[in-house]
Formats: sequence, structure tokens, C-alpha cells
Amino acid sequence: MAPFPGPRRTLRIMAQEAPTDIHSSLNETRIFHPQDAKCAGFDRWHISSLTEYKDLHERSVADPEAFWRAEAARLDWFTPFTHVLEWTPPDAKWFVGGSLNACYNCVDRHVQAGHGDETAIIWEGEPKGAHTSHSSSFSHYAAEPEILELTYRELQSQTSRVANMLKSLGVKKGDVVTIYMPMVPELAVAMLACARIGAAHSVIFGGFAHTAIAERVIDAHSRVIITADGGYRRGDIVPLLKNVEEAVELLDSHGHILNHVLCLKRTAQQPPSQRFHTGERRFNNTRFHWWHDLAPTVTDACPCEPMDSEDMLFLLYTSGSTGKPKGIQHTTAGYLAHVQMTARLAFNLIPDSGQLFWCSADIGWVTGHSYVVYGLLMNRVPTLMYEGAPNAPSNDRFWEIIARHKVTHFYTAPTAIRTFMKWGNELPAKHDLSSLKLLGTVGEPINPEAWIWYHEHIGGKRCPIVDTYWQTETAGHICTPLPGAIATKPGSCTLPMLGIDAAVVNESGHELPANKGGLFVIRKPWPGMLRGVYHNRERFVSNYWGRVKDPATGQPYYFSADGARRDSDGYYWIQGRIDDVIKVSGHLLGTMEVESALVSHPSVAEAAVVGYPHEIKGNAICAFVTLKSRWFSEHAGRQPDDEMRKELASHVTKEVGALARPDTIRFAEALPKTRSGKIMRRLLRDVACGVEKITQDTTTLEDFTVVAKLRADEE
Repeated sequence: MAPFPGPRRTLRIMAQEAPTDIHSSLNETRIFHPQDAKCAGFDRWHISSLTEYKDLHERSVADPEAFWRAEAARLDWFTPFTHVLEWTPPDAKWFVGGSLNACYNCVDRHVQAGHGDETAIIWEGEPKGAHTSHSSSFSHYAAEPEILELTYRELQSQTSRVANMLKSLGVKKGDVVTIYMPMVPELAVAMLACARIGAAHSVIFGGFAHTAIAERVIDAHSRVIITADGGYRRGDIVPLLKNVEEAVELLDSHGHILNHVLCLKRTAQQPPSQRFHTGERRFNNTRFHWWHDLAPTVTDACPCEPMDSEDMLFLLYTSGSTGKPKGIQHTTAGYLAHVQMTARLAFNLIPDSGQLFWCSADIGWVTGHSYVVYGLLMNRVPTLMYEGAPNAPSNDRFWEIIARHKVTHFYTAPTAIRTFMKWGNELPAKHDLSSLKLLGTVGEPINPEAWIWYHEHIGGKRCPIVDTYWQTETAGHICTPLPGAIATKPGSCTLPMLGIDAAVVNESGHELPANKGGLFVIRKPWPGMLRGVYHNRERFVSNYWGRVKDPATGQPYYFSADGARRDSDGYYWIQGRIDDVIKVSGHLLGTMEVESALVSHPSVAEAAVVGYPHEIKGNAICAFVTLKSRWFSEHAGRQPDDEMRKELASHVTKEVGALARPDTIRFAEALPKTRSGKIMRRLLRDVACGVEKITQDTTTLEDFTVVAKLRADEE
């Protein structure tokens, strides 16, 4: 994958013409062509040329019903659908009249086809060499390191057993079951068990506190929580059961009765309190059950419930950092059709070819739903789950896992990649990463320098990189390179996925010319689209369908809330959330591009840019910068100082222009991130503005000391 020769990269910022025209632009001139399939380690590509992609995409957008009918045929149906789409903007019904089941499509059909003894999930726990009491029902369990392999037959047996456990607790079709668990295989089993009996699951990320749990349980009208006594994170135990107990108390104070808590014994460190476990019943009307006590009381035979195409498969709540969390609704058939296709094509998944896929995201986020569980299992490619942190017990744990299990596909976040860069090139170099065939990024735009590091030090310059753009609301990929067909440019998510009619438009809905930034929209419905915000119709309409319309017909476009530009090759460059754009002296600057300029400096590992009020310019730019460890070793005894600030400010001026020169640069040992790896820019904005009391939701913050250290920083 040799790049075209040419200038390394340029950035430019131009004046705006309208309030929402974002003219910041990052021009990346390095282009990496698709490799021959065999050279990349694949038997074949599903789509093997740009011409083939363009033809398929054109047909998929021109006749979406024919295209999606063919994709839906890859699923197993109990009742065939009668027609593909009913579209009354902004409401869609896909595969009308059909019935199917998500668990059946992920598990049972593979068993029935003779693949029951093949590996479905490989799990590795964080502790190494430590005794734990993970009371799993699965075989193939090892102690050092903790590794568990689940076949499709075992998965079928255990999802059936847990489904019957839920039935014994009164869960029925149409109910919402809340799941709050660590990254253990029983989390995937619990999700599939819900789908098996037609109950929607609402997975809450294990980093959330009790208030967030209670808020989501109340909104979902959930009566059952599945949890664990704890989970491991950097050798510490996350007190999940304690958080649930506190959430139950809060629920009771709000008049919401939770009927049951089903608890997996993972750590054996925290038994339920006496308040929770007084006899057969009750802690504030809630009955407690150990998973291992209830499992032997039911059988492992449970048929899959036929579900209407539009029945809800799951709720997934946003973090709530901007207000009340939104319960994003996804339905059964549309979600499955979109996710099985995007997983197959973006990652070139091929069953029976020795592939092992590892997405490092937690299942509590949509990435884990789509590309740890559903997308991989539907395509019959084994998926790897890891419980812990990338630096437990040491900073090379990820590379150790890849080498040990011979991972072929690795999918992670740009923030994680920049952290790996900071930790040094020598760590991945210690491990045999030759099994890797394809790399992916997800969660936010990746800056070109991190892309190149990933390509060279993890992919060995041989692995295609798929830089995927999508959202919780879209279910799966919206823009991404297809590895056998589309040349890549570092920092660009390239071209739309098949079936996606994407565009960059202005506020009036008119498509903008090349290299002019605007609003990223999707102009036609697609099966994975969200069907609503739970119990909040107004929010669904106003947030996603109320801002941008087709100028000819007046029909609403789906608005992503992201800014973007499309270059002269048609490639999309996501510029970040519209609310993250900084208006300086009447000009709109995309924060991602200023951050990319900073990270292009050889001494910078990470950077985050926010705006803060300025009397003259309206807003000023504050950059939070983490330097590479190499800088400190090369400047023994020196701390980052004004000289370094001037150097970095001059570098931004040279790369971008004087308008983007940071007014303030603050050095930090680390940036505040969620446990999913995203930088919490709203927290940084509070710090930059001198807000004394944090008003943002910090329940998912990975390290609470980071903000305190930033506040103590003296300019």
C-alpha cells in the first residue's frame, strides 16, 4: 500500500460566508491504494474495485428497495416480508409483514447448518495469574490468563437457559430488560437471551454510576436488572452490585418498583448487602437472585420468539452529558440487515478462513452492540472480548492479546491509538503482530499522524485501515473505505456505505461544492436508522429531522449534528460536532483540524481544542496538549514551558494559519476521557472557562484526578 508521491499535507482556513459554513479544511494528499487480496492476507475481497463499488452504490441509492431486499435475503426469516419500505417522513417501516429473531440469526441457524462446534466468542479477562470465582457455565475455562471459548452450540444452550431464567422472573415479549455488566461473555449471552424471547435489552455501560442507572431504568420502564457483583479494571474491582443497590434505593424514592436483580458472581468480593438480601425477598420490593443459583432451576431449551420486523430489538441511551439521556430505539429486521452488511463489507469478513475479529469497544456502547456481538455472529466470524484496560497489568496488554490469540482484525478508537503512540513504538515492536490483516478506527475522526503511526507500527505497512464514520443513531457504518475497492487518505472516512445517500449541505438543504464545509446529512432512509427516542417524539423529530430539508420537496433529511466537507474526489472529512466548532473573529474553525495540526508536531501525543469567551474575538482557542514521553527523555529535567508553547503555536500557524493559532496552551499528563476512550471536551471547556463547579456528567470519566490536575496547572 504505497502512497502516491506528493506533498505531505497542507491545511487552510478561509473566511465564512454564512453562520453554518465551516470553511476549515484539512487537505491530506497521501493516498494509499487497496492491496491485492492475497498480499493483504485475504482469500478474496467482497468488493474488489472502485468501479464495482461505484456501480453498486449508484444502484443501491437509485433503487434502494431492490438493494435492501437482496441484503435482507441474507437473514433467516420465519415469515417473509411483503414489501421493503413504508416511508412517511420521518417514520420508516422496513421489511413490512416479515418476522424473524435476532438470536436465531446470530446463533441457532449456524448450529442447524452444522457449525455448532465452531468458536463463536473468545473471551479474555483482565486478571492474570489471580484466582477468581467467575461462576461461568461454559467449558474450556483456563485460569492464567483467564480465557474462555464459546462455541455456537454452547451459546445456543446458554442463551436458552438465561432466556428461561428471565421468563421465570416474569419477563415477557415487549418488556425492556436493563443490563449492567462488565465485559464478560455472560453480557453477550444476556443480550441474546433477551432477543431470544422478544424482550428489548437496554445495556448500560459499566462505568456509569447509580444515578445514571436509575435514570435509564425509569425512562425504559424496566423491571429487571441483570448485573454482576463486580468487574475488573486495572486490577481494581468496579463495584457494580453496590451501584445497583444504590440505584434501587433511588428508584424506590421515585416510586419506580424494580421487581428483580439477577447477579453474576464475577469477583466474589461483594455479597449483596443485608438490606438487599433479607430472606426470599426484598430490598425495597426488589428480589435478588444469584445467576448460578437460578440457572440449575431451568432447562437449556427455549425456542426463539418470532418478532415482527419493526419490533424493538434494543434501547441504547446516550451519555446524558448534554441533558436527559436519549433512549435510541432500534428495531429487529432493519438493524440486522444493515449491521450484517456493513460488518461483512467494511471488514471483509469471510467465514471458515481463520479470521478472528477484535473490537476493543465495550458492549455498553453501540460499537460493541454492532461489531462485538451482532455483526460478527451473524457473519459467523469469531469475535474476541476483553474485560479490562489496555494498560493492565502493563502498557502492552493489547499487543500481547493480539499475539496470543492471533487476531486478524483489530478495531479501536483514535484516542486509544494516540495513547499507544504516547507509550512508545517499542511496546508493539516487542510482540508478533503478523497475524493482523486489517485495522479499523471508530468513535471520532482520526488525525493523519495517528493514522500513519497505526499503519506503520501496528499494521506493519501491510494492513488496510478502515476509518469508519457512524453513530448510535445510524446502527452501523455510514461512510467507510471498503478495503479491496477504495483508496484511503489518512483522516478521511472516504465514501458512503452502500445504500447510504450522504451529502454535505447548507442550512437550506442545498448540496455544497467540493471543499466547502457544511452539515452532514443522509437524504434517504436506510434500514439501520433509529426509529425514535423512547417516550420522546418531539426530541426525535427536532433533533434529527427538524433542521434540514430537501429544498425541492420539503421532506426532512436526517441531520447528524456533525460538520463535514467533501473533497474533489468525493471523499468525506468529518469535522466534528457542530457544537464543537469554534467561532473566532467571525470565522468558524473545526476543532478536529486544529488538533490534527498540533498532533502533527513530532513531540505531541494528544491534543484537544476548545473555545472560551474572548472580549475582542468572541472566542479564543485553548489547546490541551499531552507530550510524548520521548520529549521528556530528550529534555532531561525540563518541564513544558513558554518556549514549548511558542513552538507549538508557531507550528499551528505554519500548518493552518494565524487564525487558528491557540491563545492558550496547557500541558497535561493526560486528558479527561470516558472509559470508551473519547475525550470529554465539555469538561475541558469548563476548565478553560474557569468554571469552578463541574456541571457535566462525569460518571464515565476514566480517571477523576485528571480534571483536578488540569485545574492546578499554572499558566
